[in-house]
This record gives sequence, C-alpha cells and structure tokens, in this order.
Amino acid sequence: MRGGLVGTTVLGELRGAQKSAKGVSLYSRYVNRPAGRYLAAGAYRLGLTPNQVTLVSAAFTFAAIAAVALARPSWPLALTVYAALVVGFAFDSADGQLARLTGKGGPAGEWLDHVVDCAKMVALHTAVLISFHRFFELPGDGWLLLPLGFQFAAVVTFCAGLLTEQLKRGRDTGAARQAPPAPPSRLRAIALLPVDYGVFCLVFLTLGAPDVFRTVYAVLGAVHALFLVAFLAKWFRELSALPRAAA
Repeated sequence: MRGGLVGTTVLGELRGAQKSAKGVSLYSRYVNRPAGRYLAAGAYRLGLTPNQVTLVSAAFTFAAIAAVALARPSWPLALTVYAALVVGFAFDSADGQLARLTGKGGPAGEWLDHVVDCAKMVALHTAVLISFHRFFELPGDGWLLLPLGFQFAAVVTFCAGLLTEQLKRGRDTGAARQAPPAPPSRLRAIALLPVDYGVFCLVFLTLGAPDVFRTVYAVLGAVHALFLVAFLAKWFRELSALPRAAA
C-alpha cells in the first residue's frame, strides 16, 4: 500500500533522488530541501501529483503576497507572511523531489514550476511596492523605485540563470564530461546565502517594524544587484567557453 511505504523507505529514496548540492546555499541544502523531503513523502502518501504539489506551493506563496499588499504591517502579519512564504518554498522543493521519486515529472511540470517561480518573484516585489505606497511613511517618493529595482535584479537573475542552464545542456566539452564532479563548496554555499529565496523570506519577519523592514529590504536589494552583475559576467564567460553548435 502507498501509505505503508511512507517512512524510512520513501525518505531514503527521496534522499537518493536529491539534485546536486553544487551551487546551492546552506539554507536550501540544510533547511529547505530536508523540509521538502518530508512534505514530498506526505504528498506521496496522499497520492498527490507533482503538479498538485506545485499548486499547493503557489497557494501558500500567493496568499502571503496578497497579505503583504492588502494588510497594514504588524507583527502578527510578519509572522503569518513569513510562515506562509517558508511553507510555500518548502513545497516548491517537494514537487521536484516527488517528481523524481515517482518518475511522473515532465516538461509540462517543469514549465509550471518555473512559471510559478517567476510569477511569485514579480508579485512579491509588486506587493512590497503597494505596501510602501499604502502603509509606509517614506522619506521620499524615490523609495517606491526600490521594489522595482529589486524585482528587476531578481527576475533577470532567475531568467538568465535558467537560460544559461538550458544552453549548457548537452554542450559541455568531452573533457568536462569525463572529469569527476567537484564536491560542493561550503564557502560558496555560505556566499550564496544573501541571494537564497529562503533568506529573503526572513526579511518579512521585520514587517512589524516598517523602518527596519525598509532598511533591510534595501540592503538586500543592493546585494542582489551586485550578485546580478557577478552572475551575468560568470555565465557569459562560461557560455563563451562552450563549443559552437554544428551548423
């Protein structure tokens, strides 16, 4: 029976079905993926499909986004938004793990997952912009440009990274294919923490103190902009080193 398989057997299979830890921050590696593993095991027991888990993730995430836009900042709102965003992020990890466990993943599911990811980035920063306009006592109207800049950095990073991954598939050099994969770097995993979505969710814990939220959000936005420049340079260099496609 499906329910009888949940436990150490399914969790063990899910651990074996993890994606590479290369290029993953400590938060995703040690918090989000393990949480997603347990959610994937529960979803397997309930008979949910990976696409249904993606929609559950979207429901938690967009409920939190609506709350940011519509409710006045407060400590109860901060805790509620943070909890919903974190749960949504964990389900975002669970859908891929469930797909690898059941073999039910496919192009349509991957497409849905990426569409939801992109939509939540656009919507979350838009919600912050709306909250700034409705509820915050800003020093000047220029602060309304901050969520737009943060949104630009986040979306371009996501889309450029995804496109880089697609362009690199099947075009590695023979030497690269033969070389054993390098172990994931802990230093890199620490360095990537500022641009991890799970760390970004922590910012919303400060919604009860609007001035603190505005400051922390601005600092993290600046960090994302710096990472965007570094990522774009790195990805362009890597793609330039790949062999050209045959005519």
